[in-house]
Amino acid sequence: MFSVWSFCLILIQVFIFGSLCEADLSCLDEEGQPVDWFIVYKLPKYTKGVVGSGVDYMYLDPSLLSWQLSTHVVNTSKGAIGSTLSQLYHRYELNSSAYMIYNDAPPVLKYLNNYGHTKGVLLFDESQGFWLMHSVPHFPPFPEMGYGFPSTGKLFGQMFHCTTYSYREFQKISQQLAYMNPHVYNCSISAAYYTDMAAMAQLCAGEMPVVSPSRKLEKLKSVQGETFLSFAKSHSYVDDIYAGWVAQTLRTDVLVETWQREPHHLPSNCSLPYHVMNIRSISLPGPVIFNSYEDHSKWCVSLEYKAQWACVGDLNREIGQAWRGGGLVCSPNPGVYRAFRQAVAWYKSC
Repeated sequence: MFSVWSFCLILIQVFIFGSLCEADLSCLDEEGQPVDWFIVYKLPKYTKGVVGSGVDYMYLDPSLLSWQLSTHVVNTSKGAIGSTLSQLYHRYELNSSAYMIYNDAPPVLKYLNNYGHTKGVLLFDESQGFWLMHSVPHFPPFPEMGYGFPSTGKLFGQMFHCTTYSYREFQKISQQLAYMNPHVYNCSISAAYYTDMAAMAQLCAGEMPVVSPSRKLEKLKSVQGETFLSFAKSHSYVDDIYAGWVAQTLRTDVLVETWQREPHHLPSNCSLPYHVMNIRSISLPGPVIFNSYEDHSKWCVSLEYKAQWACVGDLNREIGQAWRGGGLVCSPNPGVYRAFRQAVAWYKSC
């Protein structure tokens, strides 16, 4: 017979065991709540007619129809980026989860160009986790240092793209990272993950996995079922990833926004069936207007509205980076496409 004592015992068990259960690892939104994906466009310090703080940003997630200026800033632990990474800083010593932080320009350590030109953070357990791709040198700090944003990241525009994936998808991501050859500067992959995440375990150990052929296209699905295409190239694929691969695979002309440093950048290219044209000016809601040379983010978007592809990635359109590993994640989401396509103020035709 169910007694008051039995009821009290159940309450005690719920309290004790419930307090030990950790929430699923996930990208977190501006309010610190789980979200399938988000994109952050950090604004450059200097925009048309305005000298800003260099830490303000635009935010986009599945609940929004367009870019929204955040009430937070990137150099505090509040907001989507700080909240998401706080999960890493709070649990990096736990063997129940795995993590990897990589950046070709890591904090404190020397810049090495023999690694892929790629930056990001992964944190997951046997259920799910997040993959945060970004464009910021010297970011994020080592876990024991806590969250912070480098002063060197304030001057230029920057991009962050976070997606929540199931454990099964991280097995695919592990292989994609093998092609990209990231400079891993901090990680923890326990033995429990070695079989499923062999490439990631090698990277964590400072080894370079052998990959063949020189590039790999992989379909990924977020925990909410949204489809993404992951393009990953190794250093042996010597070509402009945008013109030689992405545009031809998506079968659409693309407009590309990457950091354009004279005289290193590649010109717009119309020599192949599908063309690639450099974006020269960006306009975000406000309006906030700035030029490509003030923007360190890397993204591209299909020229024609009927194609509706938008991609966020690692590589600039410049000669030296044809020899670097890196990649992009592309989305056919109409809302994401619209947000990026409307941000194109001017591009250079062939």
